[in-house]
Amino acid sequence: MQSVIEKAACQIRTAKEQNSPCSPIRHFFEEKNIDAAYNIQEINTEQRIKNGHRIVGQKIGLTSLAVQQQLGVSEPDFGMLFDDMGFLSESEIPDELLIQAKAETELGFVLKDNLTEKTIDIETIKNAIDYVVVAIEIVGSRIENWDINIMDTIADNASASHYIVGENRIPLHHVDLENCQMQMFKNNELASEGTGKACMGNPLIAVKWLAEKMAKLNKPLSKGQLILSGALGPMVNITKGDHVVARIDDLDEVEFKVV
Repeated sequence: MQSVIEKAACQIRTAKEQNSPCSPIRHFFEEKNIDAAYNIQEINTEQRIKNGHRIVGQKIGLTSLAVQQQLGVSEPDFGMLFDDMGFLSESEIPDELLIQAKAETELGFVLKDNLTEKTIDIETIKNAIDYVVVAIEIVGSRIENWDINIMDTIADNASASHYIVGENRIPLHHVDLENCQMQMFKNNELASEGTGKACMGNPLIAVKWLAEKMAKLNKPLSKGQLILSGALGPMVNITKGDHVVARIDDLDEVEFKVV
């Protein structure tokens, strides 16, 4: 089994390095194996660290119940955010960095405390948050044609590509987490909209899930990390030349262009 996992990890790593999608890695396995998928992700995470990169946070995926049902799972997934994945608002992002790219708008939470407990309540989560940012996540699948199941996306670092964050550091109590209104525009046309409830009913529920998950894996969330909590509306395909602008209520406006 370990040799198969290593081969699958190599296939995804090569696809990323060559910016060329590969066939689904689920074909390496006879049946669904979530542990194997996370093992593949971990192998490639360790390789990136060996290559000099640093983890700066994590992303939560599959926070929509409809998407979970589509992929046949009952919980979200997670991936790593590295130091070379982040951009500030108004950045121009080279198209050659992206692969089968889509954009989605999220709330990001920056931590001021470690979250080490395996069972944690929402109030503790709130107290551990330093501030909130409006963020756009660029997801990009290394699997050709986005032909993914749950194993494919987990193994592929939860389809993480890049992210763009606003510079406005928003106090948590200024955000209506459940009822906030999100709008994302592509080339001046409304392309996606939704509310905080789209993310597991409340984005903090997603953060709670991640905090408990990582504590149980003995890799607890730590002070200074950015947590992208999950999409507040549908993903939007993006390509070279596209200009994307996202806003959540009047908290901040975040934008980028693919060049």
